[in-house]
Amino acid sequence: MSEARGIPDRTLFWGMATTQLIGWGTIHVPFPLLVAPIADELGWSRVLINGAYTAGLLAAGLAAVPAGRWLDRHGPRGLMNTGMLGAALLLFAMSLVQHPAAYVAIWILLGLVQAMCLWGTAMAVVVAEARDVRRTVTSITFVTGFTVTVFVPLSGALIDLLGWRGAVQVLALMQLGAAFGTVVMLRDARVPARGVTVRAGPGLRARLKEPAFLGLALCFSAHAFIGMGLGAHLIPLLRARDWPEATVLLIAAAHGPAQVTARMLLFAAGRRVTMRSVGYLASCLVPVGMLALATGPTSLALTAVFVLCWGMGDGLLTIVRTAGAAEILGREGFGAISGALSAITVAPRMAAPLLLALLWEAADGYGPVPWLLAGVGLAVAGGFILAARQPDGGVSAR
Repeated sequence: MSEARGIPDRTLFWGMATTQLIGWGTIHVPFPLLVAPIADELGWSRVLINGAYTAGLLAAGLAAVPAGRWLDRHGPRGLMNTGMLGAALLLFAMSLVQHPAAYVAIWILLGLVQAMCLWGTAMAVVVAEARDVRRTVTSITFVTGFTVTVFVPLSGALIDLLGWRGAVQVLALMQLGAAFGTVVMLRDARVPARGVTVRAGPGLRARLKEPAFLGLALCFSAHAFIGMGLGAHLIPLLRARDWPEATVLLIAAAHGPAQVTARMLLFAAGRRVTMRSVGYLASCLVPVGMLALATGPTSLALTAVFVLCWGMGDGLLTIVRTAGAAEILGREGFGAISGALSAITVAPRMAAPLLLALLWEAADGYGPVPWLLAGVGLAVAGGFILAARQPDGGVSAR
């Protein structure tokens, strides 16, 4: 990309933090709260309502690589601006929906625009534009970490006050504001010169066969499986241990503070640590946490170890997913590479809740589930170690 101008890191931080907070908060966070009122009003089955959402996730994964290629070749302005505006229009369309086919189509289109403007693409823009990728990504995650905290009560209040259709219309207006913010943020974005190839080295297909890419793909896919699996099953798993409900909710809620603590420590460490070393620590914390969960079904102390290790590892891996991958694989052509990493994690994200539910049913309880998660946690660590042992793929992520 041209070295002229570019977006200042401070602008990237405020712009991406705000627009990603709103983007995720309007599209994804309200969905569980909308299922019941949509089913009640329209008489649709929850299988249909949830299936449409799942189809949107699949569409986002399939569109991730084409979106990344477009970003590398043409820059972010057209891609992200169109995606953010499209998300606002589709949310407004959802507020008017009456037919199940239209509802399914809207979620599939939302998946496509998500690939154009939400996390994977946004972080690829940060990698391309930021002077200090790690510091910028870490700062953004401080803000986006509060997405659920902000939008769950906000969405619930809007539904209570305006009904689900009115609530979605307000969310669409908020997304329209995020679209305007994206346009402003990307005014100075670098645009590749016409006729200049993005990368002089191997093409994307060859890069996908490199040990470094394969290791990161294994690491992030296993991490995605654990994250989605625990998101769906952690509270019922803890309830099955016959602890008081307040204890169960406190353990589940402690994940967020552990994430924030880890990110604050990384921010404070600055350039004294490399993203490789951060990735080693984060990826190894995951299996330790899962083993603590598996070996201490009646131990609050071991459960606290689980929360601390999983929360800190999860919080750091979100940053490693961008800054660490850029340090290992290089920053050139990162849009397509990031898109490929996102696409690979779709299947484990979608499969994890169902597979853990089937294991629970077969075992008549959650007993073997933490042991499976511990095995997957070893894949997180093993994949990152394989990737990190390879030579640098390009310019450091600084």
